[in-house]
Amino acid sequence: MLDRLELLIGKDKVNLIKTKNILVVGCGGVGGSAILSLVRSGIENITIVDFDKVVESNLNRQEVAYISTIGKYKVDAMKDIILDINKNVNVNNVNLFLDETNIKELFDNSKFDYVIDCCDSIKTKEALILECINRDIKIISSCGAGYRMHPEMLKITSLDKTSNDPLARILRKWAKDNHINKKIMVMCSDEAPIGKGSPIASNSFVPPAAGYLLTSYVINDIIK
Repeated sequence: MLDRLELLIGKDKVNLIKTKNILVVGCGGVGGSAILSLVRSGIENITIVDFDKVVESNLNRQEVAYISTIGKYKVDAMKDIILDINKNVNVNNVNLFLDETNIKELFDNSKFDYVIDCCDSIKTKEALILECINRDIKIISSCGAGYRMHPEMLKITSLDKTSNDPLARILRKWAKDNHINKKIMVMCSDEAPIGKGSPIASNSFVPPAAGYLLTSYVINDIIK
């Protein structure tokens, strides 16, 4: 299934990608696209974490959302999709709201090479960043993809260089208050959000584009 990728980067790099173990937290609009594009890029060891079930409002943007998956836990539905793409993938699907009370157990049970944070919870993002810093694991965090209409304004940058992103602003203050000097890589948008509130307004093209951007960052870092 990876013949076209081998033509692009070579068999040795494809085999290198297969050896990596990735943790993705969040199977929504951003996370779901990141997960499936990682699998289509050759990743064969992946842990996916989410606590939500698929609901009808997910259908407009989430890779895990189909009429047939409504009511299923996202991690279970996503595992089925992953194995329908590549039956050789080792999928650890964890139905869990990840926070500071259970994060150490998750990390103690697996050795991750990369972490992709696609969750909505600020506290979970903070816990993930701290855990990865303490364990010297590479992490990239997704900031806001909702309330935006322009995927071309998404980018990968360090947290200290973000703008127009309320979520990144909260994380920047937290990092400063906790004297975290290590560079924190994020996916964010230069587009100012065009609304606010909950539920978060979104579309079919910005969150998936953000997920693909996250995969691009990780895969290119593996093969560089």
